[in-house]
Amino acid sequence: MGNAKSHEDLQVWQMAIDFVTDIYKVAGNFPKFELYGLTNQIRRASVSIPSNIAEGSARRSTKEYIQFLYISLGSVAEVETQLLISKNLGYINDDTLKIQIKYIKGKLINLINSLRKKI
Repeated sequence: MGNAKSHEDLQVWQMAIDFVTDIYKVAGNFPKFELYGLTNQIRRASVSIPSNIAEGSARRSTKEYIQFLYISLGSVAEVETQLLISKNLGYINDDTLKIQIKYIKGKLINLINSLRKKI
């Protein structure tokens, strides 16, 4: 983990937490009939991103940590897809969340690559 003492010290985790907060605010404006559909899906996938970063950082081995970061990366791909669907349906009008998730994705990939060098 480099100089980070815990997952809370990781910039990517902090950014993911902010992203979840933004997703919850935006998804709250989705139509009520989407509550158990897209609203629930995008919230769950976004929460999975920082959750898996945190869980992975608490694991004993670097290999386990990387595996959880890959799960987090999978959730990023899920959210990217759900954001596109939301935009196509007219639920989201700007690209702020898209920009945030792309940045988180890049940070996650960098962290994975950095950790893989230590194995």
